[in-house]
Amino acid sequence: MKIAMVGLGKMGANMTTRLIGHGHEVVAFDLSADARAAAAAQGADTADTLEQVVAKLDPPRVVWVMVPAGAPTNSTIDTLKDLLSAGDVVVDGGNSNYKEAAPIAASLADKGIGFVDAGTSGGIWGLREGYCLMVGGTPEAVKTCEPVFLALAPEGGYAHVGPVGAGHFVKMVHNGIEYGLMEAYAEGFEIMGKAEEFSLDLHQIASIWRYGSVVRSWLLELTERALAPGSGFERLEPYVVDSGEGRWTAMEAIERAVPAPVIATSLFQRFGSRDEDSFALRLLAALRNQFGGHAVRIEPAEAGATSDGKPA
Repeated sequence: MKIAMVGLGKMGANMTTRLIGHGHEVVAFDLSADARAAAAAQGADTADTLEQVVAKLDPPRVVWVMVPAGAPTNSTIDTLKDLLSAGDVVVDGGNSNYKEAAPIAASLADKGIGFVDAGTSGGIWGLREGYCLMVGGTPEAVKTCEPVFLALAPEGGYAHVGPVGAGHFVKMVHNGIEYGLMEAYAEGFEIMGKAEEFSLDLHQIASIWRYGSVVRSWLLELTERALAPGSGFERLEPYVVDSGEGRWTAMEAIERAVPAPVIATSLFQRFGSRDEDSFALRLLAALRNQFGGHAVRIEPAEAGATSDGKPA
């Protein structure tokens, strides 16, 4: 079938290439001329505007929006709403908040345009491995897009999980679980790294755990790659961002009174990685010193000042 891909970042560009490789025609659009040229080199028919995108599609048109969540996605869909017709479908494949899906779907439905929220997992490896797709929407809208879903996903990696909003909800929880899994690996490998008496080869351990171990996973494969000699791991700064889904999952757990300590703690650990001058940790050290006389580390005094920060 013929489909439009709006947004040619790391995910959108690779998805375009995978679709073309599976025999689909793709009209590709991005604000970047370089991104459009790269898609054209892979066989895509590019467009310079959203108006051109729609003009190059045949009804029922399917437009996959793969741009950053929030205002970029919402403004793109607003523009498409005025360009598309009844029977067409908009797919939001980004990491949008599931709570935004129902209002968007209702707005599009006023013109007879379908809406599908497609939680998409696969990252930069999706081109080769395929993308796990968690899809929400009406059966009619999903059916229109299904050939594309089947091409993007590996066998068994796509499901229509529920009505509008369900796809992004499931993807949100998926990413919350991902936070917890990554945190567990990070903590475990740090513990082994501190066992200096054994001189453990962490890359070797990650490699053997991939075979037969009950903790084997794709994330463990990525851990093995990250720890490989020459990977540049030692040059990485210990600063970890969060893209929203972990926060949303933790908030959902609170709102639904579901205990989710692992996911919540892994999110807070990411926050802690960003504070090079943590007031909380300084206060903890000071309190331990106050009640127990425990040693503290004092930063070198600036010129003209004493160790307590007062002028010399």
